[in-house]
This record gives sequence, C-alpha cells and structure tokens, in this order.
Amino acid sequence: MTVKERITALRATFKQNKIKAFIIPSTDPHMSEYVAPHWEARKWISGFTGSAGTVVITENEAGLWTDSRYFLQAAEQLQGTDIELYKEKIAGTPTIADFLKSKLIAGDTVGIDGQVFSVIEARTLQEELSTYGILLKTIADPFDSIWKDRPLIPQNPVFIHELQYAGKTTAEKISAIREQYEQLDNRKETAILVSALDEIAWTLNLRGNDVHCSPLFISYLFITKSEVHLFIMPEKIPETVKIYLEEAGVQLHGYQEIIPFLQQLNNIKVLLNPSQTNYATLNAISAECDIEEILSPIALLKAIKNEVEINNLHHAMVKDGVVMVKFLKWLDQDANIHHETEMSIEHKLHALRAAQPNFFGESFDTIVGYGAHGAIIHYKATPETDMVLEPKGFLLLDSGAQYFEGTTDITRTIPLGALTQEEKEDYTLILKGHIDLAMAVFPERTRGNQLDILARQHILKRHMNYLHGTGHGIGSFLNTHEGPHSIRMEDNPVTLQAGMVVTDEPGVYKAGSHGTRTENILLIVPSGEGMFGNYLKFETITLCPIDKRPIIKELLSEEEINWLNLYHQRVYDLLAPQLDYDERYWLANATAPL
Repeated sequence: MTVKERITALRATFKQNKIKAFIIPSTDPHMSEYVAPHWEARKWISGFTGSAGTVVITENEAGLWTDSRYFLQAAEQLQGTDIELYKEKIAGTPTIADFLKSKLIAGDTVGIDGQVFSVIEARTLQEELSTYGILLKTIADPFDSIWKDRPLIPQNPVFIHELQYAGKTTAEKISAIREQYEQLDNRKETAILVSALDEIAWTLNLRGNDVHCSPLFISYLFITKSEVHLFIMPEKIPETVKIYLEEAGVQLHGYQEIIPFLQQLNNIKVLLNPSQTNYATLNAISAECDIEEILSPIALLKAIKNEVEINNLHHAMVKDGVVMVKFLKWLDQDANIHHETEMSIEHKLHALRAAQPNFFGESFDTIVGYGAHGAIIHYKATPETDMVLEPKGFLLLDSGAQYFEGTTDITRTIPLGALTQEEKEDYTLILKGHIDLAMAVFPERTRGNQLDILARQHILKRHMNYLHGTGHGIGSFLNTHEGPHSIRMEDNPVTLQAGMVVTDEPGVYKAGSHGTRTENILLIVPSGEGMFGNYLKFETITLCPIDKRPIIKELLSEEEINWLNLYHQRVYDLLAPQLDYDERYWLANATAPL
C-alpha cells in the first residue's frame, strides 16, 4: 500500500468510530524511548522514519508535526503523500489543537488509541480541544485491521540478570518498593501499577531484547502488599525464568490480561505514574478503587546504584575505554581518512565493541558527525547523507554500549587535521565547562539545575549556548537515559544523591560549520562533612583520553589543567594493562601531561 492508500484505509474507519480525525503519536503503551516495530504506526501511515513526530489525519487533510532535527528528512519523505509538514517551535506553526480547531467544528470528536497516549498527554489534549468544543474519544487501535502485515508484539525470550550484576535480589527490591509507597498511606490496602519497562526489568532482575538499544521486555507489573503480578506473553518465559519467578512469588498472566485484571480490582488504592501509564490502562481501573498519581518510587531506588552495580560499572568503563583507545589509535595512525566515511567509522567502532566479553549491543544509535554534520545534535548517518572524511575539521563521535556489567555513553570530538581558530576556541570553552562541572563539590540536597551553570558559564559569556540537557542518568544494563535526576537548565526537584550516575556533556553546535561536545559519566560520591551538613562530589568514571590537540592552553586555568592531567594519568594507569605495546605507546602520548 502507498501512503495515500493507508490514509484512505484509516479514514474508512472514521464513520464506524464516529470520529472526524485521528491522532497517531510515536509511542508504545509503556511510553518507551525506543518502540518495537509493532507500535511504529506513525511511521507506517506517513512514510516518515524519524524517531519523533505526530501525525494527524482528518477527513480531508493530514499533517505531521516534528522538531528541527527532522525538518529536512521529513520534507523529503513526505513528498507526494499529501501530508503537510508542520515545524514544531517555529513561528507561525499551529499546535495540533489549533490545527484541529481550524478543520473541525464544535461537537466533532477526535479519536486516539488510548494505549499509546500517556495519562498526562491525553488529559492535556482533552483540555486544549475542549476549549473549542471538540471532544476526545479513545477507540480501539484501528491499525489492527488496516495494517495487514503489521509486525507482531515481540516474543523474544526473557533472561535472568544474575545477582553478580544486579547486586540485590528481587525480594529485596520488592520489599524496598513496598516500604516506599506504604509510607504514603498505610490506612488502605495499596498497590502500584508499573508500566515503565526499565522499572519492571530492574525490579525483577530480568532483561530482554524487545526494544532497540535497551535490554527490555514488553510487560506490566502490579505489586500489592502481599502479591506480585507480571503481565507478559507466555511465549517469552523460558522454563528457567518461569521457575525463577515462581520462587520469587511472582504470579504470571498474559500481557493482554492487564485490562480485565484492573477492571476487577476492589476497594484498594492504586498508585501510578501519569507520565508513564497509558490512558487506556488508567481508564480500565475499577471505579471501586482510589487512584493516586505519583512519581514512581522505583525510579529513585533504581537510580541510586548499589555497591555491586557500581563495581560492575567500573568494569564496563574499562572495557569501553579499551575499545575507544583501539578505535582512536586506528583512526589516528592506521585509517586512510580519504577512504573512510561516517558509516564506515560507525561499523569499525561496533566491531571493536562486539569483540568485548558480555557485549549485548549499542546503548543508542551511534552519532558520527563529520564537519557540519557534527552540528546536528541527533544526527544519524544514512547511505544518502554518509560523508567522506577529510584531513581537516572535527569529527563528533557520540556512542555507547550495553554490557552485562553496565551501560556506557561517551562523546569525543576528534580533530582530523587543520582546525580554525573558532573551532579550537569552541572546543576549549566546552572542555572548560566539562571540567568545571566534574570538579564540583556541593552540599546534600542540591538539585541538578543548580550545577548546570558550571558547564555553560564560559560559552554564555560569548553569547553561545546549547538547548539539550547537560546531564542525564544512566541505567545499570538498562536505558541510556534514566531519571529521575538530571543536570539541565530547567528545574528538577529531584536532588543529586550519592550512588547516582550522571553524564557531563556540554556542547556547542554551529549550523553549516561544526559541533563539539565532550561527554563523560560521573558517579556521585561523598565528599565529607562540613559547614551545615554533608557534601558530595563527582568521580569521573569514563576512561578515555580527551584529545589535547585542539586545546588553547592559555584559556584553561591551572586547576583545569591539573584536573585534565590527573584524569589522563588515571586513564593510562587503568587501561594500559589491557593493551598491547603499540596501543600503550599511543595511549602514553595521548595522555601525556598538557
């Protein structure tokens, strides 16, 4: 079917559902960052393959809303489809609600599949449309009937994440979860509905292969005071996992049984996170129950790594550091730059990582941006955009891996030859901000937004900035992007605590020219007692040289130079024993004092 034929098939369902328009987001029932092909309905209906976007289909018109990362790609892929591109956050672009107001009249109804809208998103849309007298209605997923070759919900087997990596048993984790939510209200039987796939995987010490770049499995979890219920396709549970879950007291149900299960609940309080729970699931909860919307207690428990997870993460960093040194040496000494492209670089790095023990896959799609492509923050090389490298300018490389021991995420900006003065200044200013944040000492109860300025201060003085966050949490063989904490300009009430890990990744991006970003992972550790309480600091745990060639030394303070030299000494000491003679020799030069 062509895109036009698919849209026609969707419109044919409008009359029976009594709707005048239908909205298709890019999510799954668990609000995952990456979604399985089964839920890529927005991609199927439009032909647009970018990771973010929302399609709206009315009886006579169609539109796609997406952000600046995908303007060029969307414009090209939408040609000949009759779907109009609406550029988000650009002056004059209507919101989806404003668009629908201009196409519908009061009393008309807009349909959504409530399984792929979070509670918050559905309510917000409902409020916006109601101001125009337009109704919002949840209908059955229409793609089940019109998408004839729709991929199945993933049926990949689940496997046990062994205690040697997890550090705490499932029983210990469930007990900790119950302690957290029972403190909220002990007057009534209380349960928690868990929809976020990484929270389910962490709680049960299980992993899977259903989601791109994350070792997750499609399921729901329901924890009461005395019971644990897992909703998952039975084909996904090998006998060993079934026995493991039975021993842990976990009751198994089919994935689709979550709705009837919630409908029959009686007189209990159900806790849920409205940003991670889909609207259809919320509406299925029995009217006999009280519903309390909270931030999931699992998110914070998961974010504070235990001693075993921290030790394993250090092992993962050594592995990834070895990979990066082998790669950087190859690029510096052995690669024929004139024959390499962004995609060939990506394939080389993947091969080096895949050779490491316990490698499970990339932790996100590798970003290899040469020259002007480095200014595209979430750039992904394709055969159409793949650029041949030249012995000049910057190569921005953002990549990471999933190992059983932990998840990695690292960015390095690599000079391939001659640089302009502007490129060197941008690189050095970003490095200054990176180091200043890494050196921070701060009191307990500090929020990430209170430290964000440390990374931005030097570029702000030159009226430069970046619009992404400075730091995000990292899962333990889980999601690359993990909350609830962060370091960014926007306020986040979650404080930074010992045991959390967070990235340090300031950058500058100049369209049509270049981009530069330096990223390490930091572990938050105690710094000691002082005036008015205890203090915390960061320990940099990523192990990889930071290229010294673009640095304008005069722009760095003595303290920043000392930090860089000490960091490089630690990188050499920990990685050299894992390398051969030529690699150690290259690393010795790369980490020599500035």
